[in-house]
Amino acid sequence: MRFGHFDDAAREYVITRPDTPRSWINYLGSRLYGGIITQNAGGYSFYRSGGTGRVLRMRFNGVPVDEPGRFLYLRDDDGAGPVPAGDYWSASWQPVGKPLDQYTSTVRHGLGYSVFEAEYAGIRSEMTCFIPAGQAFEYWSLKVTNPGPTARTISVFSYAELANEWNYRQDLENLQYSQYVVRASYADGMIHRLNSTRDAFSELWFGVAGAEVTSFDTDRDAFLGGYRTQANPIAVERGECSGSQTVGDNSCASLHTRLELAPGQTRQVIFCLGIGAPNTPWSDEHGTMPAGRDVMAYFATPERVDAELEAIRAEWAAHLAPLQVRTPDPELDSMVNVWHAYQTHMTFNWSRGVSLVEAGDRDGLGYRDTVQDMLAVTHAIPDAVQERLDLILTGQTAEGGAMPLVKPLTHRPGHEATPPLETYRSDDALWLPITVANFVHETGDLGYLDQVLPYADHGEATVFDHLVQAMTFSLTHLGRNGLVQGLAADWNDCIQFGTTGESMFSTFLLANGLRVTRELARESGRDAAAGWATAQLEALEPAIDAAWDGEWFIRGISATGAALGSHQADEGQIYLEPNVWAVISGATSDERAHTAMDSVHTHLASEHGVALCHPPHTKPMEGIGLSLLVFPVGHKENGGIFCHANSWTIVAEAMLGRGDRAYEYYRSYLPARYNDSAEVRQVEPYVYAQFTHGPTSPRFGQSRNPWLTGTASWTYIGVTQYILGVRPVLAGLEVDPCLPTGWDGFDVERLFRGSRVTISVTNPHHVSRGVVSLEVDGVPVAGTVAPVELLHDGSVISVRMG
Repeated sequence: MRFGHFDDAAREYVITRPDTPRSWINYLGSRLYGGIITQNAGGYSFYRSGGTGRVLRMRFNGVPVDEPGRFLYLRDDDGAGPVPAGDYWSASWQPVGKPLDQYTSTVRHGLGYSVFEAEYAGIRSEMTCFIPAGQAFEYWSLKVTNPGPTARTISVFSYAELANEWNYRQDLENLQYSQYVVRASYADGMIHRLNSTRDAFSELWFGVAGAEVTSFDTDRDAFLGGYRTQANPIAVERGECSGSQTVGDNSCASLHTRLELAPGQTRQVIFCLGIGAPNTPWSDEHGTMPAGRDVMAYFATPERVDAELEAIRAEWAAHLAPLQVRTPDPELDSMVNVWHAYQTHMTFNWSRGVSLVEAGDRDGLGYRDTVQDMLAVTHAIPDAVQERLDLILTGQTAEGGAMPLVKPLTHRPGHEATPPLETYRSDDALWLPITVANFVHETGDLGYLDQVLPYADHGEATVFDHLVQAMTFSLTHLGRNGLVQGLAADWNDCIQFGTTGESMFSTFLLANGLRVTRELARESGRDAAAGWATAQLEALEPAIDAAWDGEWFIRGISATGAALGSHQADEGQIYLEPNVWAVISGATSDERAHTAMDSVHTHLASEHGVALCHPPHTKPMEGIGLSLLVFPVGHKENGGIFCHANSWTIVAEAMLGRGDRAYEYYRSYLPARYNDSAEVRQVEPYVYAQFTHGPTSPRFGQSRNPWLTGTASWTYIGVTQYILGVRPVLAGLEVDPCLPTGWDGFDVERLFRGSRVTISVTNPHHVSRGVVSLEVDGVPVAGTVAPVELLHDGSVISVRMG
């Protein structure tokens, strides 16, 4: 079943049926002031933090799932149209929910904005919601049109349920406190919400321009009425707000205006909600925190709305322009060129902190998540990535491990407590070499390796030495079988090997880190460090060889010596992660790499993706903590299709030169592939999800936890750097594709170190792998790397496969 379509020219996803299987959302704003909005205008807003800066309230896992939100109601006041006087509806289909055979709806989710077009009762409306660049307020701009031959009188009511407290838990759970600190009032044509828990910058304000305020409510219950919901507010039903002022309980922002519409006339009213300083003049000192009245005076005009919306579109066009593709697969193009790229920026901005799944508890930057999230946006926003990379490196402790969570607003490099060994996750710091190398190769800035940054707890070191220390931490904590101790967890948080069990995944990640660190050492003239990394890799080889189970690698070894991920076990016989990283790390033979990936295909692959393990677990295993047992079989880490790990199958198969299989895996969980069968996958067909229910689940094929997931970053790397094969190296831009054999070729527009170049690949013999010629502006170049010194604006890299 289809609920919408991609509009690549406008960079929008157009929802033509608002009754989607689940809420399909969009993100608004920036790291200063952000928001989430659904196809029915549900969602919430926040200032700097979804957990400690909540503006609009959200009740998670409620029914309906995406209320409250940003709601505008329209009411027929005179009955001059096809419906009786007093009939009302909403500018988005919900919350009123008129029958869809009477109410037409089109929702256009764009990059940083959403537009809600509706028609009911002979009245057309268009609500546009977005947050201007660099500002701490949001627009709800509404155009109301009377296309008929008769004059109409239409009332418009806003409704926003304002959080009483900035901390979302205080707001929703500590009611004996939060319901007594809130105050909201109406003055000077605006609603002002205050509480006593912040400094002068503690006001939420709400205003309207384009029409006079007819009535208002600031008290939620006065607006909704007793035992009513957002679907049938008493104020809208009777046609007037009550003028309530809030002292305690719950606040809201409802401003009522009345529009007289001549035949053919359109009126525009502009609602704005923001955070600001009450009674404070707008000055450089306060920057983006002016008083609401000043924001309304400057920003709340139709011309300004149009200009700010165009600025948002231009900003996102600039973010996406550094990499655009044209391939034989239009669904791949729609994703890579627009929505996939956009999602990678959202994961970079918000880590795992703000969505309809993450309520705010994960407020901060998960270490391993953040390091991986940077991979996919380095080419687009290198300065922002360096700032984030600097921050995350200071979350590494002097002994080489990493803090599981870095909170940017409160982080104190050099002064954090050193965690106990057993609380470290064995993989966290091992991701650093991949991301640092990606940054250095993208920018060509080898000097970054010499930058000195503090550790989280004490001391400081160069960036390169931070990488060496990450490797040293794991080498210091090897188990009795020579593999890396699993500690609190490796990438899979649901497997706890502890300090006496060993992780094959982290061992391969260590081997990969040593290989990448060695490459950086050689490139930067650190011969001794390169020799050290080689020696450590060689020392790991016997333990890695011993972990071969006959047709695949084991997952790890328990404290009692039992192997997890062995064919000899009844459950969890094969795991995905160690086998893909055996290939990616280069730490095993070519024969074993092929055999392991063939086993993955035989035992774990399905039409909707590759399961994390098989068979799923139903009973404990001695010596290993298997918290995945809380999940039913086929769910999440217990035999579910963990899409983040699926991205590594693309990389591994491409490294083996098997383009058809890499592409098969890519297509199996490609969101756009499900656009015409959205009822199967259920979540948005324009973004990746964390996981899909696996073959042993009764929900097989249904995806969950969309948007903020490592799936976005690594799949972007998989498709652009491994299937298309366009990846940065220190010497230039490498083009070494691994294609499905049905492809004739593809084109890429790529910004690389200040030069915009075109890459044209032809595949006349329909091979998966093999570059037979590469030219830069007609000049033949040996190998697969276009040297940076030959590249300039307008350069054309021509590649022929064969």
